[in-house]
Amino acid sequence: MNDTQIPAGTGLVMLGCPQIPIQTSAALYLVHRLRKAGFTTTVAGTKAARSLLEVADPERAYLDEVIDLDTCIGMVAERERDFDLCFVFVHNDAGIAYSASMAAMSEGRVYAVIVGGSAEEILAQMDGIPCEKIMAKGSHNPLPMKRKLDGVLEWVVSNR
Repeated sequence: MNDTQIPAGTGLVMLGCPQIPIQTSAALYLVHRLRKAGFTTTVAGTKAARSLLEVADPERAYLDEVIDLDTCIGMVAERERDFDLCFVFVHNDAGIAYSASMAAMSEGRVYAVIVGGSAEEILAQMDGIPCEKIMAKGSHNPLPMKRKLDGVLEWVVSNR
């Protein structure tokens, strides 16, 4: 974002344990696209997830704020903070719980970014959670998820 560009809003990218290889690259790409669209973006993640991103972007070319996942959830629960957009990476039960929590607590639009070999089973478990679901099967090739994120972000940017 340049100095004259007015932020379009705030975005949150939530990352659990980085067991699925595409999570880190897809999250960094998502942060890049949100920033390019004028969003100030916070990444909330586990220590391992945060460390992977911080090592990949040491000069903060893409990353704005990076915080602890539990701290972020606490701030949203206490109404100290909220975000216009929230993207929760989901590949296990913890991710399902994070999505359900954010859908219940946040006033913003929540997206569950479902990845991994069990994506279809996870999607079925999320049936009652009121959020948008973005699913790409697989764990290693980030291109299908990139295409899905591009489609969602084009819609988000054009419908502000």
